[in-house]
Amino acid sequence: MSIEELEVFLDIATETALAGGAELMSYWGNLQDIQEKGSPGNLVTEADKAAEEAIVKVLQRHLPDHGILTEEAGELGNITSRYLWAIDPLDGTTNFAHQYPFSACSVGLLIDGVPQVGVVFNPILDELFRAAKGLGATRNRKQISVSQTTILQKSLMITGFAYDRRETTDNNYKEFCQICHLTQGVRRSGSASLDLCSIACGRADGYWERGLSPWDVAAGIVVLEEAGGKVTAYNSSPFDLKSGKILATNGKIHDLMSKALIEIPPLAYWDTTIN
Repeated sequence: MSIEELEVFLDIATETALAGGAELMSYWGNLQDIQEKGSPGNLVTEADKAAEEAIVKVLQRHLPDHGILTEEAGELGNITSRYLWAIDPLDGTTNFAHQYPFSACSVGLLIDGVPQVGVVFNPILDELFRAAKGLGATRNRKQISVSQTTILQKSLMITGFAYDRRETTDNNYKEFCQICHLTQGVRRSGSASLDLCSIACGRADGYWERGLSPWDVAAGIVVLEEAGGKVTAYNSSPFDLKSGKILATNGKIHDLMSKALIEIPPLAYWDTTIN
């Protein structure tokens, strides 16, 4: 894949994310239809659907032979193509529904299964993160890079909690408690794509989470890696988009964070039936 081709795809990804963001802003503070899907707290709104429709429309106009994987509609277009767009039209729906300004359109391109282009746009705070392999990463068109933190005790971490956390012991509760003790703090923002971008621009030093889908992280991974960060499984083995688990850092604390995660003992099941 040539740099010129990646630049074209990056421009198209930017156009799609901006189109989705414009739809989101038309619903900001004005939602009429908020529903749950599947697990409690897993929300979908008319803003999700409108932004997704706008994004898909732009992609299909420019690249009708490409495949598309979206959170709401699922697989669209030529799903067997080596080019697959992984789209989350509204990453942070719960935040958006409560007018908490940490939500984004996430547009990532996988080429032969590998994230190569990523755009993450938070229209509420007007922050546009862009990256493509070999082209670096930017925030609002200015170059960004990861932090220089080298020890856990001076790091700020980010995590999230999956929607099925009430039904499974495979959740982040134990990791959250332990990492809080090992670092300066742990934040939970509610948007995986923006979490990865926060590491990319040096606002925090590392991020881990489980229960993720490809559309949650495909774009943010490119932004982070192009900013100098590192993405793997918890145990530092190569990251698998289908695994749902990710460890992402500035690269300098990666081994320390991996060691901390894999050495944390399990917690007993947390009973959620107590009133």
